Amino acid sequence: MKNTLKTQLEIIKMNEIKPNFSSLEREYGYDRRTIKKYYEGYAGKSKTRERRSKLDSYREEIEEKMQIKGVTITGVYQYIVKKYGFEKVGCYCNFYHYVKKHEYVRAKKEKGHPRYETAAGKQAQIDWKEDIRLKSRNGEEYNFNVFNYKLGNSRYCHYVYKQNRRREDVYESLIESFIECGGVPEEILCDNMSSIVDIDGKTRKINEKFRQFAKDFGFEIKLCKPRHSYTKGKVESNNKFLDWLKPYDGEFGDEAELIDIIKLINRTVNTQVCQGTGVTPMLLFQEEKEYLKPLPSEQIIQYYLELDKPVQVQSDSLVHYSKKKYSVSPEYIGKWVFIKEESGFVNIYYQEKVIASHMKTDKKINYREEDYMALMRASSSSEKIDDYAKENLKMFDRLL
Repeated sequence: MKNTLKTQLEIIKMNEIKPNFSSLEREYGYDRRTIKKYYEGYAGKSKTRERRSKLDSYREEIEEKMQIKGVTITGVYQYIVKKYGFEKVGCYCNFYHYVKKHEYVRAKKEKGHPRYETAAGKQAQIDWKEDIRLKSRNGEEYNFNVFNYKLGNSRYCHYVYKQNRRREDVYESLIESFIECGGVPEEILCDNMSSIVDIDGKTRKINEKFRQFAKDFGFEIKLCKPRHSYTKGKVESNNKFLDWLKPYDGEFGDEAELIDIIKLINRTVNTQVCQGTGVTPMLLFQEEKEYLKPLPSEQIIQYYLELDKPVQVQSDSLVHYSKKKYSVSPEYIGKWVFIKEESGFVNIYYQEKVIASHMKTDKKINYREEDYMALMRASSSSEKIDDYAKENLKMFDRLL
């Protein structure tokens, strides 16, 4: 309705004049009933009206997931998209504004820090996302770690699921990352990983075994400055993406599905536009990989991959190592143990505790007397079982 008519109606009302709606209809061309309705106080339709969002269907679930400590909006968005599909959820921008509108998250105050850039092929940063705890749909708890390898120039990253954070796990994770990227950078930056850095008071030193690994693969090791974690800020910021796992608590079936979810997050991170570069890591990686140093020989790779592999204790209470067999107590039958050769001894570990130690020999079968005795007593109640056991042990000694 024209403003002039509205003004005239206000004047008529202020002067308490009885309006002639028929005359006003002829003058302004509006139906007299419409003019009367405005005269009696109708203000017209609202220019803004509340539209129902497609996300309202998932409002309770979104709110529930946003209450998880440390979770991010992007993490919940990725979870909802995976569960219901992009067509039903829509773009991230709308999701972000929906969450902000309903005040599901508070803005965080960010601290400033210097920005560091590296040349293509120059550096990769590594870190652990430690002690992640998630439950499956059937209530089984998974406590695991994710190794994060990130090339400094392209921001291309590779995640590796690991149960432990031993030196051998770092070897395997780095080798898998090198193979994934097709080469080795000039240097690798890390913090004080206990598996590769020895700390004595204020002194930090790369342990010799990892130094040899770096030499064999042709890269240098750089330690970030103490209390300056931002020097490896690229990989630190990348660890935030692993918070996308939090909405999956109670939403996956088994370990295989959990690993697939980590791989999906990894692919998503590598194909999203990076704020620091303005392009996707995958695109820049196509250029950076040309600057990486070649992998070492297959012999060197296999040597490190075969180190300290878990082995299962067999029903005869023996474990296989270097084409020979060594015994442990029968109580460990069926369990998985680790074997390390140290100072001429073959040491067998269970949950980081030495459960058996054998002097390295050329014998094919190496039983400790107490292990074999316990095994025989568990299988027979004969009074002469100890005599039989000792005779058998003598026969094993002849098997070279």
